Amino acid sequence: MHIQLIRNATLVIEYGGKKFLIDPMLAEKGTLPAFGPEVGLPDAPRQDQKNPLVSLPTSIENIIQDMDAVIVTHLHPDHWDRAAVESLPKDIKLYSQNEEDAAAIRDAGFQNVEVLEENTVFGDVQLIKTKGEHGRGEILKAAGHVCGVVLKHTTEKTLYVAGDTVWYDAVQDVINTHKPEIIVVNAGDNQFNIGGSLVMGKDDVYEVYKAAPNAKIISTHMEAVNHWTLSREELKNFMEEKGISSNVFVPDDGEAYTF
Repeated sequence: MHIQLIRNATLVIEYGGKKFLIDPMLAEKGTLPAFGPEVGLPDAPRQDQKNPLVSLPTSIENIIQDMDAVIVTHLHPDHWDRAAVESLPKDIKLYSQNEEDAAAIRDAGFQNVEVLEENTVFGDVQLIKTKGEHGRGEILKAAGHVCGVVLKHTTEKTLYVAGDTVWYDAVQDVINTHKPEIIVVNAGDNQFNIGGSLVMGKDDVYEVYKAAPNAKIISTHMEAVNHWTLSREELKNFMEEKGISSNVFVPDDGEAYTF
């Protein structure tokens, strides 16, 4: 498999002879509102800065070239934005987490939308929808439903893309059940000024490591949208202190790995 971080949670994954685009946020730098009062949300860090905070590392044309399918874990604008809607071919195979999201994507003109299940198959690749919790406590209700996905193929290592979730028992269950060898976690510890973490922070990533000490963990969703609170440097330093830097990768935008 070949995994490239584009920006935020946007990934290009070549796996089992197929090329997948995960959670495309393709807007130009600074063209979207900040997460905060401007869009009816609580106060947040850097709410005076427009999203995305950083540019794409390559052109949209390069990102979507020869793409076989798109997986959208949920419809928040840092995972599925207008630029993605406008750029992607409307007949591309597209997977969503539930029928509500699928209906919204179809309303945007996409003609080949399918809801992920626990036994979805695309080509020879098995796609298994997994649970996620986009925060803890009261903020979870406002954040809404999300999912992750496990990819399996006879010639590939098992890959778990956890999506926008904090560490909790369902993530442990996925690791116990599927024993993924590669795990992608969204780990910017994004927060509003009230309500706590919306995605994993450094302690959550450490819990993932402890649950899967032989896996390679890739930390994404970092420093790209205004409400991040965990920097790449801080996460790297934390993993060095724990002595697990060889297990936890913190890629720059555009960086890629082959397993």
